[in-house]
Amino acid sequence: MSLKKALRSGVAAACIASVAVPAGAVAPAVKAVAQRGGPDVRVATAETFSRIEIRGGALASRQGQTVTISMSGDPDVARLLTSPPKWVKSAERKRTAKGVQLVLTLADNADVSIGQADGATYVNVFEKAEAAPADPAAAAETVAVAEAEPPRPDPLPPGGVVRMDAKVAGGQTQLAFTWANPAGAAVFRRGDAIWVVFDAPASLDVTATPRGVRPLRGVQAFKGADHAALRIDADPDTPIFVASQGNTWTISLGPGPQSQPSIVRVSRDAAGGPATLKAPVAGATRVINMVDPVVGDTLTVVTALGPPKGIPTRRDFVDAALLPSIQGLAIESLVEDLTVQRDGEIVRISRAKGLTLSPAWATREREDAKLGAPQPAIMPAIVPAEWAKTGEGGFLRRYESLFAAAAAESGNKDPEAPVAARMAMARFLVGSELSYEAIGLLNALAREHPEMLDDPEFRGLRGVARTLSRRYAEADTDFSAPSLADDPSTALWRAYVATQLAQYGEARALFVKGVEAYGLMSPLWKARFARADAQAALAQGDLIGADTRIRMALEEKVDPEEQLRARLVQARIIELQGYKDRALKVYNAIATAPVESLSAPAVLRSTQIRLELGQIKPAQAALVFDNLRYRWRGDATELETIRALGQLYLAQGRYREALEALRSAGVRLPDLPEALQLQADLNAAFRGLFLDGHADGLEPTQALALFFDFRELAPLGADGDLMVRKIVRRLVDVDLLPQAADLLKYQAENRLDGVPKAQVSTDLAVIYLMDRKPELALEAINASRTTVLPLALSAERRLVEARAWSSLGRHDSALEIIERDTGKEAQDLRAEILWKQKNWAAAAPLFEKSLGDRWKTATPLSSDEEGRLLRAGVAYSLAGDEGSLDRLQSRYQGFYEKANNPEALRVALSGAPTGRLSVGDFGRVSADNEVFAGWVEKMKGRFKTRAAPVGTGKPAAPPARQAQASPPKPAAKG
Repeated sequence: MSLKKALRSGVAAACIASVAVPAGAVAPAVKAVAQRGGPDVRVATAETFSRIEIRGGALASRQGQTVTISMSGDPDVARLLTSPPKWVKSAERKRTAKGVQLVLTLADNADVSIGQADGATYVNVFEKAEAAPADPAAAAETVAVAEAEPPRPDPLPPGGVVRMDAKVAGGQTQLAFTWANPAGAAVFRRGDAIWVVFDAPASLDVTATPRGVRPLRGVQAFKGADHAALRIDADPDTPIFVASQGNTWTISLGPGPQSQPSIVRVSRDAAGGPATLKAPVAGATRVINMVDPVVGDTLTVVTALGPPKGIPTRRDFVDAALLPSIQGLAIESLVEDLTVQRDGEIVRISRAKGLTLSPAWATREREDAKLGAPQPAIMPAIVPAEWAKTGEGGFLRRYESLFAAAAAESGNKDPEAPVAARMAMARFLVGSELSYEAIGLLNALAREHPEMLDDPEFRGLRGVARTLSRRYAEADTDFSAPSLADDPSTALWRAYVATQLAQYGEARALFVKGVEAYGLMSPLWKARFARADAQAALAQGDLIGADTRIRMALEEKVDPEEQLRARLVQARIIELQGYKDRALKVYNAIATAPVESLSAPAVLRSTQIRLELGQIKPAQAALVFDNLRYRWRGDATELETIRALGQLYLAQGRYREALEALRSAGVRLPDLPEALQLQADLNAAFRGLFLDGHADGLEPTQALALFFDFRELAPLGADGDLMVRKIVRRLVDVDLLPQAADLLKYQAENRLDGVPKAQVSTDLAVIYLMDRKPELALEAINASRTTVLPLALSAERRLVEARAWSSLGRHDSALEIIERDTGKEAQDLRAEILWKQKNWAAAAPLFEKSLGDRWKTATPLSSDEEGRLLRAGVAYSLAGDEGSLDRLQSRYQGFYEKANNPEALRVALSGAPTGRLSVGDFGRVSADNEVFAGWVEKMKGRFKTRAAPVGTGKPAAPPARQAQASPPKPAAKG
C-alpha cells in the first residue's frame, strides 16, 4: 500500500497525458473566429516575405506556381483580392458547394512555404533562393551544414546588444528581453539552473540584474556563433513563467497569475525505418548545439517563436533525455551519434541504427497474460476483490502492464477505437482504491469517447471513484444517470453517499433497494455498507436496526482496521442504549489503536462520557479536546471535537475562546454535515451573547472588541440591526462615541435603505454632534435623504441639522431650517441659537416661555430648569428689560434658597451683587458647556429607549463583499 501511495502524485498526470489530448489548447483568436461563425483571413507583408494566415479551419495545397486554399464559410478577403501582397501576382475567389476557394498565382521568382502553427494555417511567400552550386561536393557540403532557414526578419538590433530589463512586482522577478524582430527562444531547467537560449548571436547586457532579491541568486550571459544564452541560478522549485509579446520575451520567477505553456507531445514516429522520436514544435526556428559550462557536456536545444510550449516533466529514454522545458526543447544526448533535425515544425530525434525505445516491461514473463485484465462485474457498481489482485510480480508490475496496454490503446485516435484496455486499467485503479487516478483516466476517456457517458459500467466506475475521493456531489451525478436508474448495486452506493451527507432517511430507503446486490459485494464493501446503514439507523433513533446492521458488518472477514471501525459504531449504539460504562470500556480499548483515524474519535467519545459521569473536570476535558483538534484533522472527527470544545467554553463563560474555537473550522470541510452543525452552534453562540444578553456582564470595551472580532456572524435583517443598536447604547453610555459611530455608519451604508437608513443616520448624526463633529453629522444627514419620511422623523432630522449648522457658526442657516417648527425642542434650540447670537431681547422670552408656569409649583428647580431661568435673567438684564426682570424676580425669588446655586440666581434676576458672586461670574454659570452637557445627557437617555429601525434592509451581499464592506475595527479610546 505504501508503494501505491508513493505513486499517487504522478499516476493521474501520466494517465491523462497518455490517454487524451488536453482540452482547451485553443488560442483566443480561434475562439473569436468560432463566435463569428467563419474563418478569419489575415494578410501581412514584411521585407523578406508575405504571409497569409487563415484561422478557423482551412486546407492549402500547391501546384506549380498556384496555391489553392479551401475554406468553409465566406470570409472577408477584399484586401487580398484588390491588393495582393508582394510575390503574389493575383488572387481569385471561387465559390464551391462546401464554401470558398482562394486561388493564388505566385510571381515567377517566388517560392512558398505552407504549414500550420498555433491553430492557424499559413502561407508564406518569398523570393526563390539562388540555385545550388554545380559542384557536387559543394552541394553535399551545403546539405550537411543545415537546411535553409525560412526567411524571417533579423531579430538582432543595431549594434548586436540586447539589454535585459528587470522588474520586481507582486512577489515575482521579471526579466524582459526586447529584440528588433521576433526571436526564437528556449527556456528549460537543468538541475538548479534555468537556461534561456535565443536563436540569434546577440550580446546580452545583464547589468540590470536585481541584487538580493529571492528567488533570483545570479545571472550569467553567454554568446555562441548562432545563439545567445542566459544561465539563471534560482531557488530550487522556483515557479517559472514565460510570455512572448511582439518582439519581447519575459521570464518570470516566482508564483504568479500567468498561464501554463501548452504541452509538446513527444511520440514515436509512425513512419517506416529506424525507430525515431518526433515532436511537433509550433514555430520552431533553429536547432542549436550549446555547451553547458558547468556540466561540461553539449546540449541540443530547439528554439521556437511564441506563445510558449514545452515538456512539463523530464522524459528519459535509453539514448537521450528530454529536459523539462517551459519553451522549446532541450535534449541531453546519452550516445555519441544522436541526431536532432528540424523539418519545418517537426523535430525528429534519431540514430543511424534507430533509437532503443522498447520499455523494460515489454520483455517480462507471461505472468501478466495469465493473470489477465480485470473483467467487468455482474452489475455496474460492483467492485470485486479480484480487481485489486497483483499476482506474484507485485503491484508495480501489474500497474505497469495495464498502463502500457492503456497507453498503447490511447494512441489510436479513431472514434471507433477500442476502450477495453483503459476500462481494465480503471477497474484495477478502483479496486486498489486509487480513486484520483481512476477519475483522471475515466475523465480523459470520456473526453475522447463521449459515448461512454451512456455506458452503465463507466458511470458506475466513475461514481465509485468519486465516492472514494469524497466528491459526493459528483458521485451522485454519475449514480443518477438514466442508465443506472434501476440498478441495485448503484442504490447501495447512493445510500452510502447519502449517509456521508447526513441524508439518513433517503439512505435507509436506498439500502433497502440495494439489498439484491449486497451479497455480490466483496467482504470489505459488505462490511462498509452495513456499517453505513447502522449509522443511518442510529441517526434516526432506530437502535434495534442499528444493532442488527452493525452485527452484520462484524460478521464479515475483513482486516482489523475495518473491524475496529465497526466496533466504534457499536460503542456508540451501546452508549445511546444507556450503558455508558460498557461503551466507555470499548472506547478506551479502541483509543489504544495505532491508527489515528480510529483512536481520535474514540478519545473524543470517552472524554465526553467521563465528563458527563463526573470523572474529570471541565478544565481537564477542555485540555483533551484542545490537544485532539490538532492531533487529528481532515474529517468529521475534527469538527465534532471543535464543536465539543466550543460548547464547553461557552458553558464556562469563556466566550472569546468559544467563538475562536468554533470559527477555527468554519471554512474547513464545508460539505460535511458536521460543518453545518458547527456553524449553527457558532451563530447561536453569537446571538446569545449580543441578543439574549449573555455579554451584558462584560465591560463595554470587552463586548465591543468581541463584537468587532466576530462581526461577520451578525445576522442579516432585524436581529442583526437590533444587535448593533444594543452595542451602540452601551458604547454611548460610557462615552465611546467614535466606536459607536463606526458601527452605525457601517449599518447605514451597508445594511439599510429607505426609512430605516434615515433613522439610523439620524442617530449617527446625533452621536457625531455629541462628539463635537458637526461636519460629519451633516454628511450623515445628507447621505440619507429620501422623499417620504414620517413627520416625527423629519422633524427630528431638521433639529439635528440645525444644531449642526449652529455648531459650525452658521446660526442664520440653523434658524431658517427650524423656522416653521413650533415644537418644544425647536423652541429650546431656537433659544440656544439666539443666545449664541447675543440676541438677548429675542432669546430671553423663549427661555422664560420654556419654563411655562413652573413658578406656580413650589418644588425645587431641576438643574435644567435652573439653567433656563439663569439664561432668561441674564438675557433680560443684558437687553435692559427691567420690567421683565422684575417679573421673573417676583415669581422665582422663593426658589433661591433651595437652588443649586442661589447666589447666581439672585445676581441674574436682580443684577445686584451680594459680594459673594460678582455680576461677571454668572456668565460662567450659564455658559454653553452646561447647556451642551445637558443636551448630551438627554440624548443618552433617548438612545436607551429608542427602538431598532423597522423596514426592509438591503439585499444580502456575497460573503466576500460583506467582508470588504465591514467597518475597520476602531481603536480603543484613550
